[in-house]
Amino acid sequence: MARCLVFIVFQIYCLISTVGLPLEPAELLQLGGDVGGGRLSTDPADVLEASRDFGGFTRGEPLAVYHPSGAGDVAALVRAAYGSARDIRVSARGHGHSISGQAQVAGGVVVDMSRGGKAPSRALPVYSPELGGHYVDVWGGELWIDVLNWTLSHGGLAPRSWTDYLYLSVGGTLSNAGISGQAFHHGPQISNVYELDVVTGKGEAVTCSEAKNPELFFGALGGLGQLGIITRARIALEPAPRKVRWIRALYSNFTEFTADQERLISQSQHGGGRRFDYVEGFVVAAEGLINNWRSSFFSPQNPVKLSSLKHHTGVLYCLEVTKNYDDSTAATVDQEVDALLGDLNFLPGTVFTTDLAYVDFLDRVHTAELKLRGKGMWEVPHPWLNLFVPASRIADFDRGVFRGILGSRTSGGPILIYPMNKHK
Repeated sequence: MARCLVFIVFQIYCLISTVGLPLEPAELLQLGGDVGGGRLSTDPADVLEASRDFGGFTRGEPLAVYHPSGAGDVAALVRAAYGSARDIRVSARGHGHSISGQAQVAGGVVVDMSRGGKAPSRALPVYSPELGGHYVDVWGGELWIDVLNWTLSHGGLAPRSWTDYLYLSVGGTLSNAGISGQAFHHGPQISNVYELDVVTGKGEAVTCSEAKNPELFFGALGGLGQLGIITRARIALEPAPRKVRWIRALYSNFTEFTADQERLISQSQHGGGRRFDYVEGFVVAAEGLINNWRSSFFSPQNPVKLSSLKHHTGVLYCLEVTKNYDDSTAATVDQEVDALLGDLNFLPGTVFTTDLAYVDFLDRVHTAELKLRGKGMWEVPHPWLNLFVPASRIADFDRGVFRGILGSRTSGGPILIYPMNKHK
């Protein structure tokens, strides 16, 4: 059985770097001509956007927003701030998906890494004989959904590891970890990066990798933005499948649920053989729906209610797995899935399956986002939390939190459970 960590998500979380201390408005305006070819904006709309985030609990209004045209502009701004007679606070902002104002900087300058929505000049995917695979160099402020669409359209390639939500910036998720259901096999996103360009707190633009400036490389990856701003990342790619068989199965016994998750992720440690390509799970109330806000598993016209499980009280646990396939493997996907499910201990009659395009599966949360935006339910406060829990304590966590504190009150928001191999 694999030794694993369990990553429990009560949020989508993104920390970005902040350096320096408050400055005076006059000095900020004087700084505008000394920071390269970017644009320093005090437009109220820019300032308002930079003063809020996904969490919706804090608000820090900057004096200005800086729109860089490239990494050199970011370095020039940080260098000017570092060398200023008065300390200047600078914070980088990608998609603003932080929870507690980490990308805000009251009285300072927010660097808008999104480039104001303008499409950056993108590099084509490259095959490296030395690495034995493809990679692509991308701007740190680019969204993962745009990286996916770009690489798919140029060679049918895709990054190997994801977050569940693709409308996050590359630099933002790499400053954390970047975790989804593929992490048990490929590791988180930070384990699938070959090289970075990082602007340090002194305004130095440094290229780093496992072999070159490794301390900065491994410090910046998952470093919560404390060692600098990621302006470029070299991302590992693989051939993208065409289709996904998406499966959910229900459990009432948490021990059996976690044992099956561990069994499934241990299969990836042995060369060859069958395995699922994605393994996650989530907690649901017994009277709830197997569908939830974060996915488009079933259409609104055909929700799957758990009416057959009314005799189960408290919480249920949903195992979520996928099997990738394409035209050449479509004939065998049924056999492979049946074999993988055959040894699992889910509740009889609670397996639900759907097939969809690979890109639609990866972008599933955005489908739900659009629905919630249409109802005015997306721009609301998000009091969420991420936790790593060792496998040795996950049963205690279930007793104390899932069944103890929450009981059957688990329908207000998603509680996701990611099994992970420690060596990844």
